[in-house]
Amino acid sequence: MFPLKRISSFYIASLVLLVGYLFSFSACTPPVNTFEKNIPIPAHAWSSSFKPQITFNIKDSTASYAMYVVIRHTDAYRFKNIWINVTTQPPTGETHSQSLDLKLATDEKGWLGRGMDDIFEHRILIMPAQRLHAGAYQFTLENIMREDPLQHVMNVGIRLEKVN
Repeated sequence: MFPLKRISSFYIASLVLLVGYLFSFSACTPPVNTFEKNIPIPAHAWSSSFKPQITFNIKDSTASYAMYVVIRHTDAYRFKNIWINVTTQPPTGETHSQSLDLKLATDEKGWLGRGMDDIFEHRILIMPAQRLHAGAYQFTLENIMREDPLQHVMNVGIRLEKVN
């Protein structure tokens, strides 16, 4: 009788641990209403010839989405801004390109992004909420700064957030 009690309490303890383990994984899943993709910059030196491409497949055409550019750099980055071209190719086929001057720092506040040690990340809104067609969107990011390659840039990316 004693070994049976030990076995059953072992199974109960195992089941409790398994359920806790499964709940911890469900809490770590990203929200379904956010799409984000970041591309590492080779050797943290963004050459104008390196043009990362990011593709998202939009399924919900009834929702509005806000679009952000994500920049991650080290504290050694020498500028308060970054100039980039963002080219968007929606599923409808036409291509739209825009040159953006993104502010990363001010004299008063320093770096505007979130920082940890000497790494800073910026999520900069470039398109307020608007509806997108269903289908594949391709984004191309291009460094258009005068310094080539642009030193101390670690990652660049695009983030789409479902607004409603």
